Amino acid sequence: MVEYVMAFGNFVIDNGKPLPLGSTLTENGVNFSIFSRWASSVKLLLFESADSGSACEEIHLDMDKHRTGDCWHCHVQGLTAGALYLYRVDGPYMPEKGFRFNPHKALLDPYAKALTSLDNWNLGNCLGYNVGDPAGDLSFSYDEDVSTQPKCVVVDDAAFDWQGDMPLNYPLRFSVLYEAHVRGLTAHPSSTVRHPGTYRGVIEKIPFFQELGITSLELLPIQEFNEHESQTVNPKTGKRLVNYWGYSTVAFFAPKGSYASDRSPGGQVREFKEMVRELHKAGIEVILDIVFNHTAEGNEWGPTFSFRGLDNQVYYILNDNKRYYQNYSGCGNTVNCNHPVVRTFIIDCLRYWVVEMHVDGFRFDLGSILGRDQHGRLMENPPVLERIAEDPILRHTKIIAEAWDAGGAYQVGWFPGGRWAEWNDRFRDDLRKYWKGDLVGIRHLATRLAGSSDLYLRDGRKPFHSINFITSHDGFTLRDLVTYSYKHNEENGEQNRDGGDNNNSANYGVEGPTKIAAIEHIRERQLKNFFASLLVSLGTPMILGGDEFARTQGGNNNAYCQDNDISWYDWTLLEKNRELFRFVREMIAFRLRHHGFMRPEFYTGRDGNYNALPDIIWYDENGDSPDWGKHDSCLAMRIDGSKAEIQADKDDNDFFIMFNARDRQMVFTLCDAPRGKIWMRAVDTGLPPPDDILLPGTEKRLPSTDNYLVRARSMVILLSKETGNG
Repeated sequence: MVEYVMAFGNFVIDNGKPLPLGSTLTENGVNFSIFSRWASSVKLLLFESADSGSACEEIHLDMDKHRTGDCWHCHVQGLTAGALYLYRVDGPYMPEKGFRFNPHKALLDPYAKALTSLDNWNLGNCLGYNVGDPAGDLSFSYDEDVSTQPKCVVVDDAAFDWQGDMPLNYPLRFSVLYEAHVRGLTAHPSSTVRHPGTYRGVIEKIPFFQELGITSLELLPIQEFNEHESQTVNPKTGKRLVNYWGYSTVAFFAPKGSYASDRSPGGQVREFKEMVRELHKAGIEVILDIVFNHTAEGNEWGPTFSFRGLDNQVYYILNDNKRYYQNYSGCGNTVNCNHPVVRTFIIDCLRYWVVEMHVDGFRFDLGSILGRDQHGRLMENPPVLERIAEDPILRHTKIIAEAWDAGGAYQVGWFPGGRWAEWNDRFRDDLRKYWKGDLVGIRHLATRLAGSSDLYLRDGRKPFHSINFITSHDGFTLRDLVTYSYKHNEENGEQNRDGGDNNNSANYGVEGPTKIAAIEHIRERQLKNFFASLLVSLGTPMILGGDEFARTQGGNNNAYCQDNDISWYDWTLLEKNRELFRFVREMIAFRLRHHGFMRPEFYTGRDGNYNALPDIIWYDENGDSPDWGKHDSCLAMRIDGSKAEIQADKDDNDFFIMFNARDRQMVFTLCDAPRGKIWMRAVDTGLPPPDDILLPGTEKRLPSTDNYLVRARSMVILLSKETGNG
């Protein structure tokens, strides 16, 4: 077979190959390939610079020579890394039938690994219809937008020196996750980093992460998005608000350019890799929050800049009237995740981030959407979820689902796909209610402390598949949870209508900050209670970044649009609240020292051996078996550390833990310590620092072997030690 070759301007163009999709460097050029089933014409545009108003070359892909199946492809000899490109794609424009091709709209490659700056991108220029036309989105726009469109960048992944790095892939049960925002982490002047708000800024905070003791950094979306898409204004300041969180993806393979201090073409890829490599050197994993449920193209009134102009019917779930989009994401459209082509796109994307970018895991935003079929119905065995779970490349990669969506699906404990972990909002809600003092059944507290077997035992999953958290980016910070009874989102420009109302929060007498010492003491104690109960629960704990030094958002529980002091980490609080930080640091270390809190199996309540105690025993404050139907605020549990591991080389300590959410102190009856051992105090959130948590080897004898005074709104952790160690 003779390959088709032609000279085109300054380049030599040959057939190229259909796979891999995207732009791929070869020995003497770049191979381009893009999917479009219903296109009648595809053009590849090449640009001399990021601010070029027009293409320097416009290469028409011949349907006979440059198309294999539904893939349009060519090879351009002489191109190198850093080359810039876009596409024009023509085809039917019949929105009522689901076709929205428009060759006047320059399109991004869905497989693009980097984009040029989005700072001046006006999405209004990308509309495929004419604004104000009586026909609405059925009208057709002839306006060109190529001059304002960001460009795709050809990236050389092989050029980076990983210095032998590979993903760390810690087992989930030995992990402590820390959710953070790349920009917000170091954007505040108090961060004192040389590269604020960037991947390099994250690198500069590695000593802090190491001191805190977390194992895994879970980053809010870093796939390229347009933060300037919002038109809303802050009513207090008059400034335009932005998409700060980033849940509106533009390019799924591309790291966000504005998070890089290196603004050269492709610089964000190199800098992201540097961040991952240096975090791995420090023993810290990288987990990405990824948004496959929708894209930034929105509904029928949204812009056309990629998927919509390539194959609208394939990439999105459309209504029966194909002019309209099904909106299970709450963001205008829903990605057609279980279409075979889109499944391949998702797997290709995940593999890229693992193989080329070395990430350790993913948290899937609104993950239930990945379980919907092409009509939007929830499937029993969704192909894409099973494929992600069973993919050989992703086998040891963490996969974490937000097991609900905006279309009413709620699958916590029922998320399909075998080995998926889940954000456990039931843990969040039950722990919040308990420490708030709501009179709910103590069985709810016990179930969450014991790993949520009601959710995960049914299908053979383990305690560590429950991602336990009290707070996350979506909602109050932990400090605000104990400071505000109501949300305060006025600066979001939506008349305080946005954000959740069911926060299970409390202010303990004053809404917002106060100088009343008694209220502040309660709030500080509650912060410790939440951290301590989170870190002794079976499951994988996740901490919201900044909670360890009492970061506040001023009561805003939906700061998605606040790229300012509301969301940024104020590092002066680290010194102000150094004792809280010390407590959290030591609680993390306490958990990671004791396998009793990281056991691989659920408690059975049985001993399994003759003359041995059960692995867990529950008590009320009087030392009796609890009345599980009782609405109460006191509970205790004894954990047998010898059963923490199967075939363990060394037994863990035994533990006796007491919880008192009442507003008065309670005397708890102690159970007997193991034979030849005594109970010693390790943690008491009711005591002032440094007695609230004691370093290993400094645990204190108890004044009585029969009972212990648990102060109001506090919890106590006792551990067993040989009598001679007291």
